[in-house]
Amino acid sequence: MVIPPLPHAWNLKAPEAIALQKTLAGQLSTQTPNVDFRNIAGLDAAFSRDGRFCIGAVVVWDIASGSIIEKHGAKAELQMPYIPGLLTFREAPALLAALTKLKTAPDALLCDGQGIAHPRRLGIAAHLGLLCDLPSIGCAKSRLTGSYEMPAEHRGSSSPLIDKGERIGTVLRTRDRVKPIFVSVGHKMDLASAERIVLQCLRGLRLPEPTRLADKYVAELKGTL
Repeated sequence: MVIPPLPHAWNLKAPEAIALQKTLAGQLSTQTPNVDFRNIAGLDAAFSRDGRFCIGAVVVWDIASGSIIEKHGAKAELQMPYIPGLLTFREAPALLAALTKLKTAPDALLCDGQGIAHPRRLGIAAHLGLLCDLPSIGCAKSRLTGSYEMPAEHRGSSSPLIDKGERIGTVLRTRDRVKPIFVSVGHKMDLASAERIVLQCLRGLRLPEPTRLADKYVAELKGTL
């Protein structure tokens, strides 16, 4: 998969990174995509035991057949310390390196993290979608910002995630009586389509299959890369 040239560096100072997030957030598209979504790339990252590297994993999963098309991993040396809200600057280089190994571009990126459900509206799903020029969705296990009412306990129930009067995502129950997940758009995606794709990717568990498989794969890679 060919990724356009990166428009910025990753080793920025915190004020520079924050300013960049605000600028890039204004470039996102949240229009309804005209795409037949089938091959979904699940993305997840972990950190090496010595704290020097990020390990990125991508698993391309076919919604129709429920099978893995391809999967790849990569690692990249960390260029920024941990700063809340700037996790992308630690994880994205490894994830982009893994994405470049794909033989074909997926129809969408599904990230274990936030899309616009971020204080500056540029979580990792939004940032990567913009850099790759692909539809993208954030699918997080926990809330980063915003408020919500707990959805009903049955699968498919949802409630809006609101921040400063703006709807930034959906709190989605993916399994009966199991903690919900937090879905938000990234780039080239609208919220209704994002919710539908996440529900299509479920296979009876809390997490959608592409990110669940990426989480499992990155755990395996952590001991080898």
